[in-house]
Amino acid sequence: MSVEELRIDIAKRNKSGIAFILASIIIWTGILVVWRLPIDNIVTQNLLTFMLTTPMMPLAFVISKIIKAEFSAKNNPLHNLGFLFSMNQMLYVLIAMWAYNAAPENMVMILAIIFGAHLMPFGWLYKSKAYTVMSVIIPLGILIVGFNLKQDQIYVIPCVMLGLEIIFSLWLAIENKKLASMKTTLENV
Repeated sequence: MSVEELRIDIAKRNKSGIAFILASIIIWTGILVVWRLPIDNIVTQNLLTFMLTTPMMPLAFVISKIIKAEFSAKNNPLHNLGFLFSMNQMLYVLIAMWAYNAAPENMVMILAIIFGAHLMPFGWLYKSKAYTVMSVIIPLGILIVGFNLKQDQIYVIPCVMLGLEIIFSLWLAIENKKLASMKTTLENV
């Protein structure tokens, strides 16, 4: 099987990772709630924000079962590459951890930028324009919005992320419909 066929296979079986994007909608909703709560301590809000990111994998796993997507296409050699792309984000989170202490008013913006930027290699893996385009729009959009916010307007960042994630998931759903009609040979292995 060629690399192109492997890419189509993993995209179809994982439904282009849409379970993770749907899980992120839930997480960004929680983050929005945290930033709308009457908490006057930004350190507490940032800590709660970090805590809300931890259920990403379990949420994506449950959602993948609901939408009948394979969480892990282990017999596809590109599976390990996708895992590596995901783990790369863990290194970027160190930047957000730095911001937690050094620039707490910017931590949510940095977290959103990291999330968006880490999507780029998935554009190649899943042959997805949605991932490629959103990997640029999210970080740039959040940066522009973030620079124009006052301290009491940080909640706007999770609002923008929610909007972008909803658009992204709808775009992926359209791409997945097109993928469903393509044939691959690893599907029943």
